[in-house]
Amino acid sequence: MIASGPDLLRLVVLPVFAWAAWRDINTRRLPNKLWPPLVAVGVVALVWEAIQLPSFGTYEGRLFLVQVGVSLLFIAPLGYAFWWLGGFGGADAKALITLAVLLPTFPEYTLGTLSLPLVDTPLGVFSLTVLTDTVLIAAIVPLLLALGNLLRGYIEPRAMFFARPVAVDSIPDRHGKLFETPNGIARGLDLDALRMYLRWRGTTLAALQDDPEAHRDPSSVEATHEPTDGGTHVGPRTDGGVDQSHADTAASGTEAAETVDDPWAAERFFDEIEGTAYGSTPEGLRDALDLLAATDRETLWVSPGLPFVVPMFVGLLVAFTYGDLLFGLFGWLGLF
Repeated sequence: MIASGPDLLRLVVLPVFAWAAWRDINTRRLPNKLWPPLVAVGVVALVWEAIQLPSFGTYEGRLFLVQVGVSLLFIAPLGYAFWWLGGFGGADAKALITLAVLLPTFPEYTLGTLSLPLVDTPLGVFSLTVLTDTVLIAAIVPLLLALGNLLRGYIEPRAMFFARPVAVDSIPDRHGKLFETPNGIARGLDLDALRMYLRWRGTTLAALQDDPEAHRDPSSVEATHEPTDGGTHVGPRTDGGVDQSHADTAASGTEAAETVDDPWAAERFFDEIEGTAYGSTPEGLRDALDLLAATDRETLWVSPGLPFVVPMFVGLLVAFTYGDLLFGLFGWLGLF
């Protein structure tokens, strides 16, 4: 492989993002310390590349400044804007900002007679190519999800493009959101928020289902516990640890539980935790608990919520090899 020093240095992004994608699938959490070293590599590569230019007054120099400007002044703020608007998670935004610093210009790699990437763009902003490739790849995910549901015989037009049926007893170990409420198919509670609630209460989903009336009674909540951030990698593998005893507090039965002011102690949970529980509300939490406590089904629809870093890693692989999918499509259609 023949490439310039800066372009060889930038290849470090591939193993790092491979690890990030793997970790994001398994935990939905990425450490903040992951990004500063990549940003530092990006700055070194950028300075190295600038030094190699004959002059900023040449065409190559002016194009370099435009590419860097677009990447740092458009792509990087775009990552922050997506996070601020709720379209990105924090790690997704940091990943895109990191790529804006690390990959402002199109790299060039030679393998024998083959020159990669195969498809360049007129402007040549590589971080923009990675972003467009990522978006196109992510757009395929709902189609793949629907196809998988169709092949398994799960046909529900309102849900099959966004969710899949999973075993109810596996829900505490999964990431994503319930795609059902007591009223039917709809976006429901984030499963991280469910784990936070169960850990705060010191109970498990199985215990809640075994005795829902006791758990519905807010007076059954005595000592509470650290809710953590709801990640599956935090604490024990189970969803809440040890169940509290509710025998003494459940004596009032169903009639009393129906008249309590704070069913499931949902308001108390949100009052005691610091910050928010992934945009959840007491009403949303109650709906989810009512559904989980009352269902006699073996499966419920759950949206897996694929983290954006995963298609971003695939987008990186495609960008470094094929290049820009959108311009390749335009070329195939004869538009360029």
